[in-house]
Amino acid sequence: MRSEGGTEEEGAPVVALLLPGQGAQRARMAAGLHGVVPEFTTAVEECFAAWGTWGEELRARWLDGAGGEEALERAAVAQPLLFAVGYGLGRALGAGAPGAPHLLLGHSVGELAAAALAGVCAPGAALRLLAERDAVLRAAPSGGMLAVAAPVDELRPYVGADVVVGAVNGPRQTVLCGPEAPLRAVARRLADDGLTARRLQADVPFHSPALAGAARRLTRASAERIARWRPPAVPLWSGRTGRALTPGEAVRAAFWCGQLAAPVLYWPALGNLLATATATTTGGGRGVVLLDASPDGSLGAPARRHPAVRSGAARVVRLLPARPGDPADDVRAFRAALQQARQVVRDGG
Repeated sequence: MRSEGGTEEEGAPVVALLLPGQGAQRARMAAGLHGVVPEFTTAVEECFAAWGTWGEELRARWLDGAGGEEALERAAVAQPLLFAVGYGLGRALGAGAPGAPHLLLGHSVGELAAAALAGVCAPGAALRLLAERDAVLRAAPSGGMLAVAAPVDELRPYVGADVVVGAVNGPRQTVLCGPEAPLRAVARRLADDGLTARRLQADVPFHSPALAGAARRLTRASAERIARWRPPAVPLWSGRTGRALTPGEAVRAAFWCGQLAAPVLYWPALGNLLATATATTTGGGRGVVLLDASPDGSLGAPARRHPAVRSGAARVVRLLPARPGDPADDVRAFRAALQQARQVVRDGG
């Protein structure tokens, strides 16, 4: 919890918001909050308006679930919707209100939503960069991401120049990324060797060398604008580096644009966030609340196995229901999560 000077009060509970990236999307994710939660509605409508005609189409697809899960495999659809929903949830949690996030951690495109929420850039600047990301990705090779239930070291024999470790999401949750043909070949080898793997919803080889050229083009196009961004007003833990975002990184285009081809270090970032947060809270017998904004619960699932959570020093709270269904379920889940976070802050843990 922040003091008037902007620092965390020692012993006070800490609320951290976890924002997801590609692969976590679900049809009509959080759509039940639209028109019901004013702050959420205003924020997502701000995003759709900024994208013009494409935004209107995205809005319609999101609200009616047109195309179902298959439509969300396309990065051009999933990425802007993940940003809009993540940004909307962050705004709905309420800046300065009890239960509002003290810390932010974004996974892949979720880090861009975190940047907008943390004041690194204006929402319009983040939306423009996201549109430019989409433009450079149109020339990207087809490919995807493969979630494997194994630690990084165990997967060394399966990676190489084409297929690489694209994300480290947990001790035994690793994502391999690469162009379509080599990724399929690796998937067959994993199956033959008895390793559990599944394709994530993505049609682009994110976080692999296949996108290095796209990352360079995006860096050149946005360098002058990003140089005018600012250090975060709310501490932002980076999935790109596994640690807190520095003032220098916040204004460097290569940092934000290079994310396309760089691995996501979610598990190291989460561990460092929890180590820092629990160090300031456990002395007072209080804890950390991790608000999981992922529609599929994929950020909270590994977090529940972290020693800080298993010991009770931290807890995970889902912002969205476990299964999409009645829009009223979205509202009930969000309000229940917000109530839990606020109760922790009021009670001091």
